[in-house]
Amino acid sequence: MESVFGLVGKDFAIVAADTSAVHSILVHKTNEDKIMLLDSHKLMGASGETGDRAQFTEYIQKNVALYQFRNGIPLTTAAAANYTRGELATALRKNPYQVNIILAGYDKEIGPSIYYIDYIASCHKLDKAAFGYGSYFALAMMDRHYRRDMTIEEAIELVDKCIIEIRSRLVVAPPNFIIKIVDKDGAREYAWRQSIKDSPVPAA
Repeated sequence: MESVFGLVGKDFAIVAADTSAVHSILVHKTNEDKIMLLDSHKLMGASGETGDRAQFTEYIQKNVALYQFRNGIPLTTAAAANYTRGELATALRKNPYQVNIILAGYDKEIGPSIYYIDYIASCHKLDKAAFGYGSYFALAMMDRHYRRDMTIEEAIELVDKCIIEIRSRLVVAPPNFIIKIVDKDGAREYAWRQSIKDSPVPAA
């Protein structure tokens, strides 16, 4: 019952994701970070099979870093999105990854942007995007309340509305969410929305 969604505001982009690691009917943990920092100004929120999600996002992160190391300049958000789409398209014909991605970034010349990339390698630049069962409710809330010129405070309020809707309407709703933001100052963690905390493991 994953939920990953994002939106573009006035001069920033936000990505939010649930933090539940599940398999079948079991919840293994509720503090799994599904939003990876690709570089200083890019975020990659991912949903899908746990192994595919972890392996593929790390593979993209390391190759984006390798490009910057070799060439001395970072990839733009559009270039990173197209590279990611290309890798998914190549894998689709060999050993496909069951992973869906929301890639958010900030470029000096262009500003903030979000790219929707699904497991069959389609790629679209959007103002708002969502994956998972929670997307039914997140997209409905964003369709109703989203504006392209939103401030950070207004966007966080909308993200909170989406989280509340997912928690109240989804039959098996994830309890915790993480919110990250990217703007001219870089990509960073903004906040957690927690209703359950993992119990600490007792010392032996």
